[in-house]
Amino acid sequence: MSDAVLRRAETPVLVGRTGELHALLDALTHPPAVVLVEGEAGIGKTRLVREALGHVSVRGRTVLTGGCHPLREPFPYGPVFELLRRLEGRLPSELNPVCGALRPYLPELAEGLPPAPEPLADQRVDQHRLFRAVRALLEDVGGGVIVVVEDLHWADEGTRDLVRFLVDDPPEGLSTVLSYRREELPGAGLPLGRAYRQPPGTTAVLVPLGPLDVTGVRSMTAALTGTADVPAALAEALHAHTAGIPFVLEEVVRALPEGAGTTGRLAELGVPTRLHEAMADRMALLSPAAAACVRASATLRVPAGEEVIAAVAGVGAAEAGTALRDALGAGVLHELGPDRYGFRHTLAQQAVYHGVPGPARRALHRRAVRILESAEPRPLVQLAYHAKESGQPALWRRYGEAAAETAQRMGDLALAVELLEGLLSDEHLAALERARLATRLSRVAVNTVSHRRAAALLRRIVQDDRLPDGLRGEIRLNLGLLLHNQGGEYEQGRVDTEVAVEELRERPSLAARGMAALALPSWSGQPYRVYERWIERAEGLLGDDAEGWLRAAVRGNHLALRVSRGDPAVWPEAEVLLRSAGQGDAQQRVHVARTCGNLADYAAWLGLDGPAHRFRREAERLATEYGATFVEGIAVGTGLRLDWYGGRWEGLAERARRVLEGHLGVAAVAADAQVVLGQLALARGEWEEATARLDAAGIADPDNAPAPVLASASGAAVRLLAARGGLNAACATADRALARLRRKDIWAWGAELVPMAVTAYARAGRLDEAEAVTREFTAGVAGRQAPAGHAAVHVCRGVLATAARRHGAAVVAFEEARAAYAALPRPYPAARAAEAAARTALALGVPDGRDPAEAARRLGAVAEEFAALGATRDAARCRRVLRGTGVVTPSRRGRRGYGDALSPREREVARLVALGHTNREIAEVLFLSPRTIEQHVAKVLRKLGVASRAEVPAED
Repeated sequence: MSDAVLRRAETPVLVGRTGELHALLDALTHPPAVVLVEGEAGIGKTRLVREALGHVSVRGRTVLTGGCHPLREPFPYGPVFELLRRLEGRLPSELNPVCGALRPYLPELAEGLPPAPEPLADQRVDQHRLFRAVRALLEDVGGGVIVVVEDLHWADEGTRDLVRFLVDDPPEGLSTVLSYRREELPGAGLPLGRAYRQPPGTTAVLVPLGPLDVTGVRSMTAALTGTADVPAALAEALHAHTAGIPFVLEEVVRALPEGAGTTGRLAELGVPTRLHEAMADRMALLSPAAAACVRASATLRVPAGEEVIAAVAGVGAAEAGTALRDALGAGVLHELGPDRYGFRHTLAQQAVYHGVPGPARRALHRRAVRILESAEPRPLVQLAYHAKESGQPALWRRYGEAAAETAQRMGDLALAVELLEGLLSDEHLAALERARLATRLSRVAVNTVSHRRAAALLRRIVQDDRLPDGLRGEIRLNLGLLLHNQGGEYEQGRVDTEVAVEELRERPSLAARGMAALALPSWSGQPYRVYERWIERAEGLLGDDAEGWLRAAVRGNHLALRVSRGDPAVWPEAEVLLRSAGQGDAQQRVHVARTCGNLADYAAWLGLDGPAHRFRREAERLATEYGATFVEGIAVGTGLRLDWYGGRWEGLAERARRVLEGHLGVAAVAADAQVVLGQLALARGEWEEATARLDAAGIADPDNAPAPVLASASGAAVRLLAARGGLNAACATADRALARLRRKDIWAWGAELVPMAVTAYARAGRLDEAEAVTREFTAGVAGRQAPAGHAAVHVCRGVLATAARRHGAAVVAFEEARAAYAALPRPYPAARAAEAAARTALALGVPDGRDPAEAARRLGAVAEEFAALGATRDAARCRRVLRGTGVVTPSRRGRRGYGDALSPREREVARLVALGHTNREIAEVLFLSPRTIEQHVAKVLRKLGVASRAEVPAED
């Protein structure tokens, strides 16, 4: 390699990415499409996308590119508006009227946009209209638009929401390409904030980029140097030094001196693989003015115009243009847009920045503050950053607070939290100043999904004894609500809220808010009377001048408390409160929405499915209109349970898993999803899955589980343990769960627990306890509007009658239970009650004058009901009993042959094989012999055309 070092801006050909390029192009040519390009810094995401956009197969399509930046100002949706500005002069003459909503954001396109609609008072509704406008504009442009958003890991919440809106329902012809670094994604590490599920008809592709191997490094080095003669030893050394990261490799090769064809010459560079040294070598070739502009650009961190870069660099206007041209020509800076210059990659920016001595860096930051202060509008986030780095803490706090206030006003709560957390990290902050900022942070954080860091900061601050009680109380109150609503730390949240109430004795409105929150009975395991006292105290603090939102909050929580115990007088009052939402302000309407969500939640636990559906719909409507994310979460969780109760199991597991992947920052929603998944797994005989889900629903941490969810999960766990032969463990679980229910004294929440506990006690010979619990439960739901509880009482009586060998009475009780469940309607417990009635009738036999064949036919019908629901194990259990009776019943399959298709039984076996179960475990679930299962497995493998159990595909 005796030729001079390559001076091209980049490799002339794309190296080592053939498969990835084909995958990207295939998606782009089959719109609507969503492509996620994932890889670490310097891996070549931008180059891959650019190569695809230049391919002949996508020529003629409208390409709109935008990117996210590390120092983003509080301007939600900025990256999307940046790319939409590229439509200037290319708008069609006829546009959807909703596109007029974009006028304030895209003045460059104003002449071609429809008139702007009237502004909406509610931010959430306004946001939805804006999202629709963006989608409509992309749809009307037509011609197969390709939207590219790079560096999505730096996106604000608004941009991520907007992008998610577009890809969830993409216009016909739209292809969206999103690039990001997974290691820098916020929260759960999901590029869109939750797992992406492609809609029907949409092409979705994940293109992960990894480092180049030695062969790829050799090819890229050859392309960079213009020669094919790259020694294998040099390629191996370059691979070792650069880890195969294309950008680092490119910078290292550029820094090689002429003739560096051996590893020895490579070593002469010291440690040339370190990017900052490569950049330093290239900087040394620049003129002083060009190098100053590069250092200024590195200090600014974000792309900037020529005038700003020159001013920060201290370079005169006359030589600025030449200096920038030198930096661009050397490939150190790049033109990233009209009058926007910066680094092609963050690695390069960091390499240059860290090469500037500390005093010089601070001087550059001070100069940046002076220059940016004159900009209009002021880039507050950038000013705060530069003020901090220049050693001006007072100025940092001033601009940081202003930026946080702007972000909060514009709905970018995540940025507001990030800025306030940064300010609070200053260890030199005075105590009262820290408390003031923490109060602001607590008010913002209580409405956001991200909570862990904010909670830790607030915890440290409330421990400062120098704070006034009123200030500490407000911070602690918001901390308690944060821990309860987002963190799922119910017990700690309750303790903090109780302490806050006492600290807020001089601020009655905030104290009443805390008391009303403590009156919700799902918070902890305390007795019902404790919640009554809290709501009475809250109502006692409401004066004649109490604000409407506070009255709605207190009144709503009182109604929810009464519903939890089955008070039938609540519903007319709830309708009055719902109607009041039309007269109140946005804050009051949010509290009415929250009340509707709580009423629906508690009604579902009681078996009041009609009111649950109605108030859930109202909660969703109001939450959507007024941006109440927490309420949306409550409605989603209740919806999952209502689908479970109503027998709408098709796709329910997938919906529940989707909720867990992005559950709107509401811990109770995750508990709802887990208990539903646990119940589904139990009905299918998937023991390990059921155990894990029920533990996650609250059994593993009962102090931090919503009380009704914990009762439901405990009932399922009792049944699971008993089914697996662990009767003693089942009784112990029942003991603990009943102790909690007894202490709380809300027996209506025991509808899914008490029958399982009574059954376990009866099987264990603890009949006195079974009878006592039944009496307690019956008294606890008597006179209450709790139809699920009343149905459960019939089940308990049937179990006790069976244990006493009073089979006739047992049949009557179980049939009454079946009718009660069917009236709700709740088909699964109705089928279980019908099974118990049929099996008891079979036990009666001829002496009681009953026809065994009729009981067997009824049991066969129940087996079909279970099978239709998807309750595999329940159906198999019924068939096992039928086989033991000797009574012949018609086969559900008739004499049909399935050929190469799987029969229903083979599908059940295949699903359990895919889950990793052994033949013996499958036999236990399906009540068959291991030999029979072995034969079924052989047929499954043959029909699916696979060689081993590991290849059997999983089905939901």
